Amino acid sequence: MTTTALQILNTVYGYPAFRGHQSQVIDHLTTGGDALLLMPTGGGKSLCYQIPSLLRPGTGIIISPLIALMQDQVSAVKQLGLRAAFLNSSLTLREAAQVERDLRAGDLDLLYIAPERLLQPRTLELLDEVNAAPPPAGLALFAIDEAHCVSQWGHDFRPEYLQLSLLVDRYPGVPRLACTATADERTRAEIITNLRLQDGAVFIGGFDRPNIRYRVVPKDEPRKQLLKFLRTEHPGDAGIVYCLARKKTEETAAFLAQHGIPAVPYHAGLDAATRRRHQERFLNEDGLVVCATIAFGMGIDKPDVRFVAHLDLPKSVEGYYQETGRAGRDGLPADAWMCYGLQDVVMLRKLIDAPPADGVEIDEMHRRRASQQLDTMLGYCEVTACRRQRLLAHFGETLAQPCGNCDTCLDPPETFDATVVAQKALSCVARTGQRFGAQHIIEVLRGGAADRVLRLGHDKLSTYGIGADVDPFTWRSIIRQLVAHGLLALDPEGYGGLRLTSAAGPVLRGEQVLKLRRDILAPRAAAGAGAGKKAKRAEAVLAAAEFEPDAATTALFDRLRNLRKRLAAEAGVPPYVIFHDKTLALMAQRRPTSEAALLGISGVGQAKLERYGEAFIAEIRAEESGVGEGVD
Repeated sequence: MTTTALQILNTVYGYPAFRGHQSQVIDHLTTGGDALLLMPTGGGKSLCYQIPSLLRPGTGIIISPLIALMQDQVSAVKQLGLRAAFLNSSLTLREAAQVERDLRAGDLDLLYIAPERLLQPRTLELLDEVNAAPPPAGLALFAIDEAHCVSQWGHDFRPEYLQLSLLVDRYPGVPRLACTATADERTRAEIITNLRLQDGAVFIGGFDRPNIRYRVVPKDEPRKQLLKFLRTEHPGDAGIVYCLARKKTEETAAFLAQHGIPAVPYHAGLDAATRRRHQERFLNEDGLVVCATIAFGMGIDKPDVRFVAHLDLPKSVEGYYQETGRAGRDGLPADAWMCYGLQDVVMLRKLIDAPPADGVEIDEMHRRRASQQLDTMLGYCEVTACRRQRLLAHFGETLAQPCGNCDTCLDPPETFDATVVAQKALSCVARTGQRFGAQHIIEVLRGGAADRVLRLGHDKLSTYGIGADVDPFTWRSIIRQLVAHGLLALDPEGYGGLRLTSAAGPVLRGEQVLKLRRDILAPRAAAGAGAGKKAKRAEAVLAAAEFEPDAATTALFDRLRNLRKRLAAEAGVPPYVIFHDKTLALMAQRRPTSEAALLGISGVGQAKLERYGEAFIAEIRAEESGVGEGVD
């Protein structure tokens, strides 16, 4: 690694050393090579194109699908002292013209631009002009962020990304970096093919996020389950709750707010001003929960998201991995919590089997791919071994030992010989005509007297009442697992009717023993459970940063956070843009009282020292003398 790049890392970003593949990627790009970079969320992808943009002559062009977030990204790099701008439809004609002048003059280190804007003839002509100009103008590189959007089978496909292959022929001397946190082997191949990166290097930084604890629970009044999870484990924490439907995001946000948890909805059906306002609140406030569809989250840099919850089953492992990756970007402990039930599978099957639009052949291919993705997601949910091992294996990565930080490791599920109960369920599905949903099947098995059961004569069947000794929760668990194991399938019309598959035969005939997990119905939590945990957040951050927090260090950490919040409000940026919690924890522990000492704290670069050093040193000195601004 060149000394120049290390100097930039030290002086601009305030970090002492590169991590993982960062130095290799920076070297490769700086010397003009193309590359595909896979690195987990929070792994430092942005450094891999920002530093080469500073080392190479000209401006680095960052192609991002996130118009709504470009302003935040530009504000963050400006805090580092970099010259940055964005070019999108939110600018006035005068503002856009100024950005173009700065680009022509070589007065920008980084320019963020949406693919739609870049592909406009006028923008390409501008880039042609800049590329042909002598230094300091020119194009340093193209960074294609969220490159998985180029995959036609991916969860975030953007058609305009396919057209970015024109960069190869139009700007042959400008290196390109495609980067993403989410791509299995098939998606990687699509990125390489569609962006014409066959001659580029591939850097895979690993997919493991060891600080995230993965948990899956069976649905049983999911909003109450969510409320219990937040009250007992994350009171006062910021987080994201993902729901499949727009209406459900609004209802869930209202439910949480009614129970004292600040929450707002976010989905594509809200007007742009409301979405922007809710996004800004999430970035700037402590402890806000956003209840969202997948329209929210890509590109969110907030490091202190302590949980991501799913109230509905995600459509794919790739989508789930990317969404859960928005938790714990600061490396501190975070939770990925999901509850799911058979109705989720019914809903997703219905979406998959919806009538095709134009292009039947493509739709049929997409349907098969979506069905495979759902089956893989079900397999992850029902796994009884280490959940992280299963997740990483999907991306081609092997974890040699169980992780010790997922639900199946921390509380290994009990399995039981479910052959007999499975035979009862499968027989009941067969005898009722293979057209009824789980609720009706359970009613028959338990000998219920529902009107529909009696009207259809299902109380006369041999399977009526043969499962009365099994409670409804357990029957739902068994049927859900039979679907996940491929012994039962949902009807192709998507109404939730169950039918037997060919795999059910050996179990029905007693030729195959079937083991299933025994789900336990969790007890309800008291209304005020977990209220005392909020006061311990500072201790948790300090402990996770490998300190032994004492009362004085914890108090100083809280004062530094309050100072950061005030300075952020004055600067009009989210608090984490000034310093991450980890950096504040180091300050609270080491108590630097000089500029040289503060510069030795990881995360404090030269520009931030000049902007904020005096204020933080003053707060630390005031604490040592027994005076401070106090805790809000």
